[in-house]
Amino acid sequence: MPSEPIARMAAQLARLPGVGPKSAQRMAYHILTTPLDQARELAEAIWDGRRSARLCSSCGDLTSTDPCPICANARRLRNQICVVRDPRDVPAIERMHSYEGLYHVLHGALSPMDGIGPGDIRIRELMERLASGVEEVILATNPDVEGEATASYIARLIKPMGIKVTRIARGLPVGSDLEYADEMTLSRAFEGRLEV
Repeated sequence: MPSEPIARMAAQLARLPGVGPKSAQRMAYHILTTPLDQARELAEAIWDGRRSARLCSSCGDLTSTDPCPICANARRLRNQICVVRDPRDVPAIERMHSYEGLYHVLHGALSPMDGIGPGDIRIRELMERLASGVEEVILATNPDVEGEATASYIARLIKPMGIKVTRIARGLPVGSDLEYADEMTLSRAFEGRLEV
């Protein structure tokens, strides 16, 4: 049995998403073998990050400044908003280095089974932002049941406003083999095919 401080560290680490008890215990032992100043830096980074994080008053992304650096950047396209489910989706899209518009983070997806309706995520805030000259809303919610329901609901709200609504394409990842793709992925790939 690990000693009480190690068990306590492992129990806290196991609360992180995707970290099981064995991984948490390995992390705890690793932290205990690092120099004390590195362990302090890790603890301070976690504490400072949690303490300083807030929501951008415009897009809803997590940030330490308000507005966030993306919303504050005058070079970003103000007429294009990409709607995502969670703050972690913003850096995923930013890694492409090709999207130049703004974002809107919903902080969830519609899920009637879980009691999550339109008033529980940031749809009202999105609708308020659309009055500022937005020409296109890109729906980049996850391709699961909740993400599709959320995208459909938002599209139905926006279309009567005369704003272009698009959905990110779904299909086969680069480098994959057709024989390993599931039917839904192949179907979406065929639906989203482009002329060459």
